[in-house]
Formats: sequence, structure tokens, C-alpha cells
Amino acid sequence: MPEVLVVDDSKVMRDMVVACLRPYPGLTFTHASSGLEAIERLSLQPYDLLVLDLNMPDIGGIEVVEFVRSQDRLRNLPIIIVTTRGDEASRARALAVGANRFMTKPFTPDAILAEARALLEEKRG
Repeated sequence: MPEVLVVDDSKVMRDMVVACLRPYPGLTFTHASSGLEAIERLSLQPYDLLVLDLNMPDIGGIEVVEFVRSQDRLRNLPIIIVTTRGDEASRARALAVGANRFMTKPFTPDAILAEARALLEEKRG
């Protein structure tokens, strides 16, 4: 079953992402409330998709993406950035360091589900 790591310092936002992705059959979810916790979880087990906030109190989303892309076993992990920062500089930076998709909050359930589905199916081949 595909495993999704959802990282946001807001529990409400993590729960919202999970609720939006639930219609995708067979997904299981792990939560992380900080960038540091995300890196710890990514070091311990494989995931099929990472949904990640940019703004977190310890290690930010950009640094998490940089970490993921620097690790051989994580290099191809699909990453969706979900953030309140809708400026073009934030978007360009996130995509430049290796995020696959960039979505601003608020997002529609259908939009994030479509992005997740596309990335998971592309990864599955």
C-alpha cells in the first residue's frame, strides 16, 4: 500500500490533507509536525509521496526537500509543497530544489488529490 508522509506544523492542515487524499484507494498516512521530525521519519522508512509545508518552526520545507534530493534512496520521492506562500519566488525556489508540485493554501480537495494521483501513478510506472 502506498505510504504518504504529511508534514505540517498545523494538525488541522495535516488532517485536511489526509481527508483530501483518502479517496485514493489504499493510501496509508504518517504525520510529522516539523521538518526535523520529517527528516527523522524519512531516515527510518520509505514513503511513496511527501506532502510538505514550507513554513515550519525548526527546519523549513526547502531544507527538507534539499535533504530528500541529497539522499540516493530518497532522490525519486515525489514531493508536493502545500503552503500559504503564493509568491513566485517561493514557487520557483521550491521547484528549483526539487519539489515536483507547488500548491498554495487554500487548495481544493480535487486539486491535491489529482496531483497526488498523478505523482503516485507516475512513480508506479
